Amino acid sequence: MNTFSDVFVLVAVGAVVLVLALGLVNMMRGGSASRSQNLMRARVLLQALALVVIMGVVWYRAL
Repeated sequence: MNTFSDVFVLVAVGAVVLVLALGLVNMMRGGSASRSQNLMRARVLLQALALVVIMGVVWYRAL
């Protein structure tokens, strides 16, 4: 079961990194400001979700 939780955490963190990279690339290329803003908002939401996932895995492993 540890492998499943490890993959779950990696997917959550990977999603945060992907959206962060997309937002930074959009800003560096001089893309739409509203797109960058939406990507950064999505990043914040994904970070919150990743934090919940990580804390859930830590709690589950402590049982």
